[in-house]
Amino acid sequence: MMSATFSPYELSLIQPDFDSPLTDLIIELEHLRKKDLGGSTHPAVFFQLKSIFHWLESMGSARIEGNNTTIAEYVETKIDDSPRALTSKLLEIDNIDEAMEFIEDKVKEYPINRIMISELHKIAVNNLPPPPHGEGDLTPGAYRNHSLKINNSTHLPPEPYLVESYMEELFSFINSENSTKYDLLKAAIAHHRFVWIHPFGNGNGRTVRLFTYAMLVKSGLNINAGRIINPTAVFCSNRNIYYDMLSKADTGTKEGILEWCEYVLRGLKEEIEKVDKLSDYNYLKSKILIPAINYSLERKFVTDVEAKILKKTVELQVIKNDDLKDILSNKNTSQISREIKKLVDKKMLIPEEEGARRYILMFQNNHLLRGVIHLLDIEGFLPVNDN
Repeated sequence: MMSATFSPYELSLIQPDFDSPLTDLIIELEHLRKKDLGGSTHPAVFFQLKSIFHWLESMGSARIEGNNTTIAEYVETKIDDSPRALTSKLLEIDNIDEAMEFIEDKVKEYPINRIMISELHKIAVNNLPPPPHGEGDLTPGAYRNHSLKINNSTHLPPEPYLVESYMEELFSFINSENSTKYDLLKAAIAHHRFVWIHPFGNGNGRTVRLFTYAMLVKSGLNINAGRIINPTAVFCSNRNIYYDMLSKADTGTKEGILEWCEYVLRGLKEEIEKVDKLSDYNYLKSKILIPAINYSLERKFVTDVEAKILKKTVELQVIKNDDLKDILSNKNTSQISREIKKLVDKKMLIPEEEGARRYILMFQNNHLLRGVIHLLDIEGFLPVNDN
């Protein structure tokens, strides 16, 4: 590989030609962003899926940087009765998940600026040992005060005395007033520029993907509006392509940056369209939830009676005692209530509201999670694989 060199280029909102594929992507993504999902999936069920996708997003981001935790290993840590030894690799993933929650809590109210990015970096590297022994940083939240090189890259990041001015330029760029149709194009350009600057001593990859998530949520691709977004899925399905496309943008040419932007926006469009299917309850029920219960029954995570109750819950989305009399005809009302309570105790059912006697399916922190993850994998929803 050629020796790395620093080649500055001007940060600007490069616009594609009218007839380019990137222009078509911008138009399609603008439609998706404004689309009213109006999904048929119960909000409490949908937001369990959101939590799962946050875990997967966090794990995917960590794995781009070399964390080799498998999906199966991480899922086991989310099952309530599983012992959990908090290794550095698990903590790294948990930190990213915490940072994503921070973004959702704060990004609508506050600007994306140095304070926010420093906080995201602090959360991402919190309690992790610094290199060469871990993925932490000696100066969490502070810009680097030393030169560095990026592995397997011909780009040499700017010297430390230039970092602050380049980052201020980046914040001005993303907070500048432009037509909203350029929001996602700006997010793609800003992602590369952040990596190009490499402002922190370590943790830049994890922080830039959180930075990108913040920009997407800020632009209206918000899970609280009934949408799940997993931007890391764009990058981590093939880490080598991600690095190759970053290298094209490193040239600073219009062609290289537009090629990078097309890669990001095409991946984002595909991911949004794929995950939006989960708001269609008929799809979720038939392809994920019922098969997941069957998966759990086959492995004896649930009994036959429990499986019947859970399937009825999936069918109706919300159940009460009377709804189960047709499938548990040999049991009286009190016996049915006891069966429901067993599933509540196992956290496979939860009251729809506190104190209510109406119940919905719970699969976030129990043995049903294994089956849900397995089916999400079969249906192509996982942003990472264990190969």
